Amino acid sequence: MESAPTVIVADDHPLFREALSQAVNASLATVNIEHAHDICSLQNCVAQHPDACLILLDLHMPGAHGFSGLIHLSAHHPEIPIVVVSAHEADNIIRRAIDHGASGFIPKSSSMDQISSAIKQVLAGDLCFPAGFNDNAPGSTEEELGIAHIISMLTPQQYKVATMIAQGLLNKQIAYELNVTEATIKAHATEIFRKLGVHSRTQAVLAIGQLDVQPPGTELLS
Repeated sequence: MESAPTVIVADDHPLFREALSQAVNASLATVNIEHAHDICSLQNCVAQHPDACLILLDLHMPGAHGFSGLIHLSAHHPEIPIVVVSAHEADNIIRRAIDHGASGFIPKSSSMDQISSAIKQVLAGDLCFPAGFNDNAPGSTEEELGIAHIISMLTPQQYKVATMIAQGLLNKQIAYELNVTEATIKAHATEIFRKLGVHSRTQAVLAIGQLDVQPPGTELLS
């Protein structure tokens, strides 16, 4: 008997994971749903289910940095469509998500029927973005796309280290979190800096910061 398709629901809020799971169940007759609450558990989940048919990805997953999670996942698992689920609804944020590989974008204000419809559309092989989305909205800058390309080339472990550096963690803290030696982290950091074309942690943080997303509701204040 053919096994049920797997959908990965990645969101740090249990209630919203449950809501998305209900929408998935309404979209597929049989389905295996896997949950992830941060970028590390998401990477592990994808590694265990490389044949997943869909990832529903919260834009602000703990452990990610702006669009970095979307970028790294879409580069390393191009066969799995990724739909961004976010409280953001601004056209430029949606445009940037498209630039970085999203197959769809679902605002968290969407109804259950709208979410289910979007899931069905993407599973059918189509792209799905909110009604009224302006496809001509300004998207990613050339600098952002350059950083995105570098992030896409990092190994999974280098990506974890890069995001932790971006969060301001010291090498010894990162080593503790990843259960490796500080020397290993220093080696990863050296390679990350080389790929980014920077010479310090501060420069690396600023470079990765190009992928940031402002909190919802602040776009008009900048």
